[in-house]
Amino acid sequence: QVQLVESGGGFVQVGGSLRLSCEASSTTSGSYAMGWFRQAPGKEREFVAALSSIAGNTLYSDSVKGRFTISRNFAGTTLSLQMNMLKPEDTAVYYCAAVRSGSSSCVSLAEHYDYWGQGTRVTVSS
Repeated sequence: QVQLVESGGGFVQVGGSLRLSCEASSTTSGSYAMGWFRQAPGKEREFVAALSSIAGNTLYSDSVKGRFTISRNFAGTTLSLQMNMLKPEDTAVYYCAAVRSGSSSCVSLAEHYDYWGQGTRVTVSS
């Protein structure tokens, strides 16, 4: 079992950048596929980005491709989401998630994840 704690959310102007972090209670490299999801007010939770357990494969939603980057530190204990060129529609609570995996596949469906953080709020103002 892994515990996840997000941080790094806040207020930012349109076009700005933020870096979200997700601290894991144990290493996730080679053990867990990881993902970022977000939920805007009145909307369902949506997929943002995913990172495979091995091989470093990544997957992004079309809405963030080219602007966001998902990564994991060498120790495998911190998952990051670098968010650039932020837009008002990026405003949401962002969650990191983990699922046990030993493959190079990315997981984009929320229902496939077993562990979730508490979320960190991002507000993009114009």
